[in-house]
Amino acid sequence: MIVIPAIDLRHGKCVRLTQGRKEAATVYDGDPVKVAEDFERDGARMLHVVDLDGAFAESNRRNREVLRDLVRTVSIPVQFGGGLRSTKDIEQVINLGIARVVLGTLAAESPDMLAKIVGLFGAEQVAVGIDARNGQVVTRGWETEEQMSALTLAHRVAAAGVKRMIYTDVQRDGTLTGVNIDQTCLIARESGLRITASGGVASLEDLERLRAVIDCGVDSVIVGKALYEKRFTLPDAIAICVDFEDSTTSG
Repeated sequence: MIVIPAIDLRHGKCVRLTQGRKEAATVYDGDPVKVAEDFERDGARMLHVVDLDGAFAESNRRNREVLRDLVRTVSIPVQFGGGLRSTKDIEQVINLGIARVVLGTLAAESPDMLAKIVGLFGAEQVAVGIDARNGQVVTRGWETEEQMSALTLAHRVAAAGVKRMIYTDVQRDGTLTGVNIDQTCLIARESGLRITASGGVASLEDLERLRAVIDCGVDSVIVGKALYEKRFTLPDAIAICVDFEDSTTSG
């Protein structure tokens, strides 16, 4: 199983939110580009970068500058999401060197556009982030609850030709309370998609529990706050998960 470190950008800085609330942000010292370099040095095979300003429909010029510098600096693939709501947005970040875009609001609000984007850019460059609170999809920076279950959206995403999904239990994100394994596995089994788990990883034991359910389709995990809070190191996390070889960085 692949461990993917997260870098969340707000006003050009590394932050972590609690349950997706922008008023509950912790700003971490350090240049995001340097953080990315450190993750690569520690063995990361991919980075997960989120533009929170874009997700909240705020000015994100500074974040895009940081993203450009980050992609130029590291040699490992970067997947990127946050505020990508048009083909123009997607083209811009792919031109920066992004390996895979992660679409959220667009996927929930416009399945026809999602299918078109998969056709234009290819399934390997497009993933969908499904963020849920109490099993219901939330969009637009987690501030809008859709009248749609995460499972329903997962089926629609699969029908559009998407191969990979990042599933986040918003209530656990940034809380260090553990991953919602049951719901994540349900989404994986029912959709047939390759799933990246996200939200709540707090310990190496959480990673061991995730690794134990890889047969359901969960082949990777995004880790954020636990690394920043030094609950464990990235090399230790990778050592826990390294037994499982997959095509996460290419699919």
